[in-house]
Amino acid sequence: MAKRLLTLKQRVKQAGIPVVYVNDNFGKWRSDFRRQIAHCLEDKTYGEPLVRLLAPNEDDYFVLKPKHSGFFSTTLDTLLDYLRAKTLILTGLTGDNCVLFTAHDAYLRDFRLIVPSDCVASVDPKDNRYALRQMQRLLKADIRPSNKLKLGALNQELTHK
Repeated sequence: MAKRLLTLKQRVKQAGIPVVYVNDNFGKWRSDFRRQIAHCLEDKTYGEPLVRLLAPNEDDYFVLKPKHSGFFSTTLDTLLDYLRAKTLILTGLTGDNCVLFTAHDAYLRDFRLIVPSDCVASVDPKDNRYALRQMQRLLKADIRPSNKLKLGALNQELTHK
């Protein structure tokens, strides 16, 4: 999943679509995003290989979240309004928890959702498939694999609205 997500991120950036990292604060209430990255890289955490592969670029945006949804008690609403976002491409861990809760809250805010099935993972693959089907059925999410997404067309749609 991580290598496909890296490829998708590169394609998204080439299409001129902003990248927003939304990550847990892991109960570290005094930390910031850069400190979270340093913690993952320097303290030999379980997620270190993933962080090394998917480290943010200087021009990426980031939001730290205290709970499962990227919208709950964060600045994500304000940032997405600033970016004039109408469609969100949600990826990451875990599909049956954080991605699902964020997708739900995005749907309630009338965002169009794209959740590439090959760029979302959960502890149990069966739970991941179920969460993806629920997002597709209930939240009208497009769950086609990332290599099937037409990002140039998506960016034009975003800039012409």
